[in-house]
Amino acid sequence: MGSAEDKIDLDSDEEIAFRPSPSSGKVQTFDFETAHVLSPGSLASSSFKRIQIRPFRSIYIVLFKAKINMLLPFGPLAILLRYLTQKHGWVFFFSLLGIAPLAERLGYATEQLALYTGPTVGGLLNATFGNATEMIISIYALKNGMIRVVQQSLLGSILSNMLLVLGCAFFTGGIVHHHKVQLFNKASAVVNSGLLLMAVMGILFPAVLHFTHSEVHVGKSELSLSRFSSCIMLVAYASYLFFQLRNQHSLYSPIEQEDGNSENDDEEEIELTQWEAIGWLAILTVWVSVLSGYLVDAIEGASDSLHMPVAFISVILLPIVGNAAEHASAIMFAMKDKLDITLGVAIGSSTQISMFVIPFCVVIGWCMGIEMDLNFQLFETATLFITVLVVAFMLQEGTSNYFKGLMLILCYLIVAASFFVHVDPTDGNN
Repeated sequence: MGSAEDKIDLDSDEEIAFRPSPSSGKVQTFDFETAHVLSPGSLASSSFKRIQIRPFRSIYIVLFKAKINMLLPFGPLAILLRYLTQKHGWVFFFSLLGIAPLAERLGYATEQLALYTGPTVGGLLNATFGNATEMIISIYALKNGMIRVVQQSLLGSILSNMLLVLGCAFFTGGIVHHHKVQLFNKASAVVNSGLLLMAVMGILFPAVLHFTHSEVHVGKSELSLSRFSSCIMLVAYASYLFFQLRNQHSLYSPIEQEDGNSENDDEEEIELTQWEAIGWLAILTVWVSVLSGYLVDAIEGASDSLHMPVAFISVILLPIVGNAAEHASAIMFAMKDKLDITLGVAIGSSTQISMFVIPFCVVIGWCMGIEMDLNFQLFETATLFITVLVVAFMLQEGTSNYFKGLMLILCYLIVAASFFVHVDPTDGNN
């Protein structure tokens, strides 16, 4: 076994082919076509056993392997407390803890599926299922008529991704790679910043129309403008997806890495088959949907028992749990010096929420007969506008360091403190 020959002759005159591992590119390790190099009978039986235990291995990988899965029992515990007690604070807290590992596992299953679909489609899948938690919570809240909770939770997801997630990624990546300047594709960052500014425009005008009392039809013009702008934003996002998919091999693609980094791009290990990843995505999405219903029902009771404003719970606490997958992925890729993927996770997720999820909720509310609009009130709209400007200035150079990450984290702390002392206006939609 010391020499790297192409095949080995066995006593049974059968040849077992083996090849160098594609992930390492080195001759020392090999991926064998079969499990054991013994005899044809043992080869067949070992392959059969491997097929037999495959489902159990999949369950172990998804439900037990990650340390964050220790929080999974809090989900059933929250449901139990909901029917045994009336302590909404504990139900809300345990629901949050139970959803956190589900959000992270959703991100993991999406990354496994992305290994089969390619980087471009994989990035879109990662952003879509990464936002599945926020979308499910929003639809449940919208169904219950909690329009302000929908608006504030989606706003909080954008703020969390742009300030907290991106800030932590820049900070950790800058510390790990302090000896060099980390680079990312400036063209991609500029396009995403432009889309975020367009989303701010769509959210800003209904709020200005409302607070300047300049509506042609009071109470109707604001809603009509929101619905029209939402349709335009959905068209813009669809055009962005078409542009991204058609131009995936152009200069818009991530910058070329050094040879040393390009060898590490294939380090991701395939642990699930394609259909296993799809099945786990469906199972985890259903479980997130169930827990989201109990979470939304307990928000108002938790606000009273915990003495926290509903705005703080919606804008700060809910998105931190919903963005657990993005948070872990962005930091991991930044530490591997893959900032293009980090930006795709953090800024791409914010772009999708602002240009797709928010307009989608307006259209869904329209179909359900609920007057969901883009008037996020003056305080929230101003916060979003300043945040997009700050992040756009941070990204304009195409470089990253730990100081920029620290600035974004500190900005998020200011935003969190602002919403902790913010009381939602009583004249808005509640």
